[in-house]
Amino acid sequence: MREGRVRLGAALDTAGILFAAIFFCLSLTPSLLPRSWPLQGIIAGVLTVTGYLAGVTAGALARRSAAPVARWCPEARRERWREGWRRTGRRRVRRLVATFGCGLGAASLVLGVRAQRAIYPLMGLRPPERLGYLGVPFVAAAVFLLLLAAARALRVAARALGGVLGRWIPATAARLAAGLGVGVLAVLLTDGILTEALLRGADNSFAAINSETAPGTSPPRSATVSGGPSSLVSFASLGLEGRAFVAGAPAVGELSGFTGRPALPPVRVYAGLDSAATARERAALAVRELDRTGAFRRAVLCVITTTGTGWVDPQAAAALEFMYGGDTALVSMQYSYLPSWLSFLVDRERVTAAGRELFGQVYARWARLPAGHRPRLLVFGESLGAFGAESAFRDDRDLRERTGGALFVGPPDSSPLWRRFVDDRDPGSREVLPVYRDGETVRFANGPTDLAAPASAWAGSRVVYLQHPSDPIVWWTPRLVLGRPDWLEERRGDDVLPWIRWYPFVTFWQVTADLVFSLDAPPGHGHDYDGEMAAAWARIAPPDGWDDARTTALTTLLSRREAGSG
Repeated sequence: MREGRVRLGAALDTAGILFAAIFFCLSLTPSLLPRSWPLQGIIAGVLTVTGYLAGVTAGALARRSAAPVARWCPEARRERWREGWRRTGRRRVRRLVATFGCGLGAASLVLGVRAQRAIYPLMGLRPPERLGYLGVPFVAAAVFLLLLAAARALRVAARALGGVLGRWIPATAARLAAGLGVGVLAVLLTDGILTEALLRGADNSFAAINSETAPGTSPPRSATVSGGPSSLVSFASLGLEGRAFVAGAPAVGELSGFTGRPALPPVRVYAGLDSAATARERAALAVRELDRTGAFRRAVLCVITTTGTGWVDPQAAAALEFMYGGDTALVSMQYSYLPSWLSFLVDRERVTAAGRELFGQVYARWARLPAGHRPRLLVFGESLGAFGAESAFRDDRDLRERTGGALFVGPPDSSPLWRRFVDDRDPGSREVLPVYRDGETVRFANGPTDLAAPASAWAGSRVVYLQHPSDPIVWWTPRLVLGRPDWLEERRGDDVLPWIRWYPFVTFWQVTADLVFSLDAPPGHGHDYDGEMAAAWARIAPPDGWDDARTTALTTLLSRREAGSG
């Protein structure tokens, strides 16, 4: 125990301090979204301890590499050098490193604050006061000490275990086995017991939330909506987001007021986790609901894959209904009640199964209709929903042949079709705004104005990917740890600072932190696509006589409608 206390309280390594200072400075460089000073402090702490551990490792390797060379020096000279290093050399080097680190850190903090404040105007926001960022070093120090103590505790445990094993096996083998054993045990505890406990707690918490009903939400009275009169699906089984979706359908009067002609009550079909036991059964139930509501006689039928909680973007849904005066049918189903980021980690198979199952069964029923009596079949997915919706298709040809159009909003980097289209983009186009096969079927947009490009013909089924340059959900990937992405080699997007650079490890943690606050960005930035749905649908599936003025009017109406409901 005594040795353990000494090790945990040991002085900091000189090379580790140097690397930690460098990583602290790099952590202050900007990323996609503005960061508050507490968040910046946390990122700085994580990266500082990362740099420290890298420095300790590099120093140990350097000393070990220099050992064979030192043997060529006379013994007396080696002893004099060691004694001098112990008396004054180590202290002077540490003082120099500390002075250099403090000066570099202070300069980097000033530049980092300036960079953070420069991001806010790009998003139409007012920059915060500079003084708050003076708290960054204190938060970083606290995080650094906490993580360093944990790392040293593991090192103490490994050395203690190595001492025990050394009684039976050679010392080198004992140290190696002990290090591997403690590392594996730590991973198993984190990935097993701890993760399972956290997931169990999250599962219970979000299951309880799923059983709630949002204030002001009541069972619908329309027979064309799930959970309403004659519905095959009970309102109680729809879950929190499903109940909000069916209850949020616009009234016939609203639709008529916008179109200026008689409207139909829109069809909204939804199956919750409690509506049926499996994804296949929920999809089959949704198809029966479509038959019951007369959905296959509508002008447009849109298959929607939800986010993790079962949420459907209200603007994306309402935009189609107002454009077509309610002559629409929207169908979706729930596959989880966990948030999208957690569903992506633990429920990825459910996401893809839901996307394939729902579209597959709806398409099978739709394909049996006479060719001239089918509604226009559309597909929609946002965020994790885009990842799931893509899974129903093999490629752009499959999308073109089996749909009348598709809208994918803010897709994660791991979305297979999106990744393929981006990687195979036309020469000269950027990753942040690619052109794929001259826009024949698939087109990308950072905003509504991009939907008119390229100027080539866009016949047949139209597929649109909306992706903001500042949306970390689109650009985050584990490859950022050691690989520079194309979007940081090319000209940056319009709402991203032009001097952002890629740094190993650093950029990964910065964009990871951006994920947490991606929904807090203003509309048109980050992961907030409000105000862009009407323009996207107007390019993909415009009704007869539709024009830009109607798109502008609908965008304004949807914004006011959502503000009123909020």
